[in-house]
Amino acid sequence: MARTSKKTKAATVAAVEGAASVGEVGTVAEIATSPETPAVAASGETAFIPLNKLKKHPKNARKTPHSEASIEGKAASIAAKGILQNLVVEPELDAEGQPTGFYLVSIGEGRRLAQLLRAKRKEIKKTEPIRCVIDTLNDAAEISLDENVTRENLHPADEYERFRELAENRGWGAEEIAARFGVTAHVVKQRLRLGAVSPKLMQVYRDGGLTLDQLMAFAITEDHARQEQVFANLSYNRDPAQIRRDLTKANVPATDRRAIFIGAEAYIEAGGNIIRDLFTEDRGGFYEDAALLDRLVMEKLEGIAFRVRGDEGWKWWEAHIDFPHAHGMRRVYPHSVELSAEDAADYAAAQEEYDRLSSEYEGADELPDDVDQRFGELEAEIEHIDAKRHAYDLDDITRSGVFVVLDHDGGARIERGFVRPEDEKPEAEEASEGETVIDGVRVNADGEVVEDGDHVAEPDAEDEEEDGKPLSDILVRDLTAHRTLGLRLALGEQPDMALIAVTHALAAQTFYRGVDAHCLEIRPISASLGGHADGIEDTAAAKALADRHAGWAADMPRDVADLWGFIAGLDHASVMALFAHCASQTVDAVKLPWERKPRVLETADKLASALALDMTEHWTPTVRTYLGRVTKALILDAVREAVSDEAADRLAAMKKQPMAEAAEQLLAGTGWLPPLMRTTPVAETESGPVEDIDTTEGSEGFPEAAE
Repeated sequence: MARTSKKTKAATVAAVEGAASVGEVGTVAEIATSPETPAVAASGETAFIPLNKLKKHPKNARKTPHSEASIEGKAASIAAKGILQNLVVEPELDAEGQPTGFYLVSIGEGRRLAQLLRAKRKEIKKTEPIRCVIDTLNDAAEISLDENVTRENLHPADEYERFRELAENRGWGAEEIAARFGVTAHVVKQRLRLGAVSPKLMQVYRDGGLTLDQLMAFAITEDHARQEQVFANLSYNRDPAQIRRDLTKANVPATDRRAIFIGAEAYIEAGGNIIRDLFTEDRGGFYEDAALLDRLVMEKLEGIAFRVRGDEGWKWWEAHIDFPHAHGMRRVYPHSVELSAEDAADYAAAQEEYDRLSSEYEGADELPDDVDQRFGELEAEIEHIDAKRHAYDLDDITRSGVFVVLDHDGGARIERGFVRPEDEKPEAEEASEGETVIDGVRVNADGEVVEDGDHVAEPDAEDEEEDGKPLSDILVRDLTAHRTLGLRLALGEQPDMALIAVTHALAAQTFYRGVDAHCLEIRPISASLGGHADGIEDTAAAKALADRHAGWAADMPRDVADLWGFIAGLDHASVMALFAHCASQTVDAVKLPWERKPRVLETADKLASALALDMTEHWTPTVRTYLGRVTKALILDAVREAVSDEAADRLAAMKKQPMAEAAEQLLAGTGWLPPLMRTTPVAETESGPVEDIDTTEGSEGFPEAAE
């Protein structure tokens, strides 16, 4: 060995004492750094060699470069714990066989790269001494291969449990563990969660009875008893999705309207726990305590209902998670009112400023913060004043109530103006001429109570003849029949007036209760759909229809006697809109098993074509709405048609429930609809073949002759 100076020797000894040492082999050699007399330790000796004197061995078996993540992980591990395994090197020789002063790394190239990364980050110096073992006897290519072949990785189960122990015994969080092992905190959380799986199931995993995907599915909850129960009840279908469903069937997904309404923060503050799936997209997790969530929802709804009743003065309020569609109550609506002079002035000023700002900043890519804030204030003020244009009668408020329910999108829905039967006004009943009976009491034309012995005397025959006998019933019928004939003839010659008359007849029956105020024998019948499709009343489409109806109801005059003038005073577009709304309420295209109405359904198809109805805007195929209620063959047909034959083939071996759930994911966004819900384009309807019409029942299906 070449001699070294005292200074060099001291530096080497200091490096040896200061470096981490694990499992020393042989003696520690002192490597000189002088390029003139490079020192070479004997084979088998351990030496501390400066980092900048180490090179990758050209015979290293690993030709595929180390990944960045691997180098990062090793760097983090070395920074926390030092180099745990020595590098194996041999001296580099020049063409003449003389040492160059550099060393070629046969084993430990990844650790060398990790230290270079740390040096680049200024964590260590480029001359950092690295513990190495000199090996000039073995073939570098062989030992490099040997290191990576004759070894066995730690079983994943052992890895997961050891990570868990680090967290429990050392008190380290995911971030600290991640820093020490060069992985992300999310990876650590995943391993900690896997380490928390029941030891019984972990042993099944070790023995090959569970796959990693199945183990990850069980890790969705840390309840060992629940995990073991679900495992014991598994059939041959051990699909991870099925395991997750079984583990969370009693929980509420974060996408549920109840969870959206309460929010994660309030639920956790109330003592609830949210189960998170760290291995799949769980869209916010699962709320573990459904009963707690329902209680929080009801408390929040009741608070809103109580405030609404207090602020607006309703007689009663009720809060429900689902709207009580079978309430059996009549509903009253607000009516149009004139704004006060002050409100009208404020509205005009706000609208003027809004229009001015809109014109001033038209085309601007981004609004200044103060202008954007002002826009928001003006919009809120305009909306607030607009709401005053419709109001309930005080009498309606004092005898009506309000429902506060949870809407389909997770918001509070306030439905006002429901009158209980006992709060209905007593209806006046006609009695003898000049009298009425109101709530059992006889009242004359002057509003005075008439006792039983005080009835108005019947005129005798002579008085009738002298006073002018009223027209007989037969004559009245005769005259009005002629007038009806004249009305029919005239109305048929004036289409615009016919539109008003039909709209009046429809609106009178649609918006007014128990009033015969129309002279056209047109009866709008609106069949309830709630009994045909569960939950249909709470869909977005049903809400949109109800809002449209409420909007028209608010515009209706209070007295049905004023309805004709109201409709006649509307512009043509408004009359058409009201007519269309009233007509829409009567549509009934429900197919019932005991009914044979082929022409009705054919007409419904033609109406859908004419309207260009697109049911993808209102309905999607899910497990609940369709896929879970049809055969496996129909599920596969849907996937085959909407996605591909290959996708359908992948589902073919599944059981019904997982097949339906997988199909729901595949069909999402494809716009697929069952044939029964599709709309045929108008061109095809008009040019398509005409089906044979069954005429076995007399003249059914043909127009009747006019009477």
